[in-house]
Amino acid sequence: MQEKCFERAGKLRGGPSNCLRFVTISAASFSFNLLSACAVGPNFERPPAPEVGGYTPEPLAPQTAASPGPEGKAQRFVQGLDIPAQWWAVFHSRPLNDLIEDALKRNADLQAAQAALRAAHEEAEAQKGLFAPQIGGDFNPTGGKTGADVAPILNTTSPYYSLATTQLTISYTPDVFGLNRRNVESLEAQTEGQRFQLEATYLTLTSNVVAAAIQEASLRAQIDATKKIIAIETDLLGLLRRQLSLGQVAGGDVALQEAALAQAEETLPPLEKQLAQQRDLLTALAGRYPSDEVAQKFTLASLKLPRDLPVSLPSQLVEHRPDVKAASANLHSASALVGVAMANRLPLISVTANFGSSPANFAYLFNPPTLFYALAGNVEQSIFDGFTLYHKQKAAEAALDQADAQYRSTVITAFQNVADSLRALQADARALKAAAAAETAAKTSLDITRKQLLLGEVNFLALLTAEQTYLQAVLARVQAEAGRYADTAALFQALGGGWWNRDDVATAAAPD
Repeated sequence: MQEKCFERAGKLRGGPSNCLRFVTISAASFSFNLLSACAVGPNFERPPAPEVGGYTPEPLAPQTAASPGPEGKAQRFVQGLDIPAQWWAVFHSRPLNDLIEDALKRNADLQAAQAALRAAHEEAEAQKGLFAPQIGGDFNPTGGKTGADVAPILNTTSPYYSLATTQLTISYTPDVFGLNRRNVESLEAQTEGQRFQLEATYLTLTSNVVAAAIQEASLRAQIDATKKIIAIETDLLGLLRRQLSLGQVAGGDVALQEAALAQAEETLPPLEKQLAQQRDLLTALAGRYPSDEVAQKFTLASLKLPRDLPVSLPSQLVEHRPDVKAASANLHSASALVGVAMANRLPLISVTANFGSSPANFAYLFNPPTLFYALAGNVEQSIFDGFTLYHKQKAAEAALDQADAQYRSTVITAFQNVADSLRALQADARALKAAAAAETAAKTSLDITRKQLLLGEVNFLALLTAEQTYLQAVLARVQAEAGRYADTAALFQALGGGWWNRDDVATAAAPD
């Protein structure tokens, strides 16, 4: 029976406990009454949540700005709204759901994180084996012939002899000062850290797929807008050529329109290249080779912007962010390793028992005269090691300080991510409102200028300027729409992605 009298929760407070107790250990017909003390070193206490009331200095607005059009609806910030396990479903896109499901099954990075968790779990289980006695056995048969001038072995007249030695060895190292307990504690904390590294990989993968799908939709919208501009430019060029044939415009005007059309056409190949590379990215995220391209395609029209956006309470963020949980587990492991370093400076006690038989004939293997046994105890203590163990303890304490600082940095970064996403969403809504107004005005200006050109009221340069203004306004509006989708996904990622609502979390926490 293994008794534990140390705390497993939290930060670096307290020193060695002063409780002593007797434990009884039974194994292989041996009984030991051993004095057991509590583990030396700091008992971990999980750091409390930061005492902050919000993510921004000023109170968060209840909703974003609104603008005309289906993509311009205001988004509401809902305090304490929980995040679904499949958070990407808020975009109401079946192709997106299918692609993420495929990626979760095939992505190699996720599979590597799952394997790392299993490895960490098995390492912790292996270390627990040292709580029990270690039992080993061996069988050594020997035989031979003595020389003519040598007295026979084993008091026989025959020069031939055989000897079979069978031995059972039982060794046990009582964990008096908690060396093994602290090692197990550290490894279990590392397992917990790997679990949340897996959750972070899961969240990163799903977020990257969503972001890549939104970027593909944005590029398709920009390509469509560019093609519309090219069509307008082509129509105007045909009009000017007809007017040139009638002597109504100069050849220079036609040349300028040809240059404008060429410039518009020049913007199309880079967008098409980006789209092709975006398709490669989506394919790779889904765990496929580029030649095995995913079937799903995305447009802004196929995505629906969620109306309600969750805003977790600041006190909950540290419980929801996988990277913060992993940093906390790393801090726990570093705390336990201080105890390991301290225990290594204290005496190491071990007990060994040997039981066996050494008959001259295998038939007498269990004959009482051939049996033997031995009991031995050992206490090992370093007397002088050149301060090696002392400095190792100091190194462990410094590593603990490092882990503590890294944890605090991770928490600050988590709050920054949420604040950045909230500010981006508010700015995106205002940017879309301005971009939509600019597009409407630019289109009106282009239509008016085109009519004025036909009536001879303006020169061609005015039309060229109106065309360029409209092109820029259309692209800005498309990018602003895509920005709202992308920053919505970023907010869900910054808040942790709802992993705590998944059904498979318990399985991930306790691998087979």
